[in-house]
Amino acid sequence: MTSRQTVRIAWGDCDAAGIVFFPRYFEWFDASTHALFDKAGLSFAKIRELYGGAAIPLVATRATFILPSTYGDDVAIDTAIVRWGRSSFDVHHRLLRGEELAVEGFETRVWTGRTVDNRLEGQPIPPEVMQLFTGGDKI
Repeated sequence: MTSRQTVRIAWGDCDAAGIVFFPRYFEWFDASTHALFDKAGLSFAKIRELYGGAAIPLVATRATFILPSTYGDDVAIDTAIVRWGRSSFDVHHRLLRGEELAVEGFETRVWTGRTVDNRLEGQPIPPEVMQLFTGGDKI
C-alpha cells in the first residue's frame, strides 16, 4: 500500500536561500506516515482506542536530498512501509518534484504499548495491523 500526499511549497517553508528548510521535509514525512495509517483505516486515534494507548514513535530517520524545492513548487510524497519486524517497521518516502525524485526519506518506527506505570514500551506488532498494509481488510 502506498499513500500520496501533495504539498505546495509556501514562503514560510523556505530558508534565506529560497529553498525548503530541511526540517520541513521531516514534518511532511511524519504527516505522510500518519496519512498512510489513515488510508489503511487505522488512524492514530483508532490505534489508541483499539490497542490501549499504543503509539508508533519514530526511533531513527534520515534523508537524501537530491534536488532542491522552492517557493511555489508542487511536490508529491509517496509513502510506503517497506519492512515489518517483530516490533518495528521501516517507512520509505519519495518526494517528487514533477516526475523527478527530489528527496528520499527513511524512518524506523516502533509499535509501543503502555506499561503498568504508563511508560511506552516496544511490543509485537499485531498481525492484523500488518495485514492492513499488505492487502487485508480494514479493522
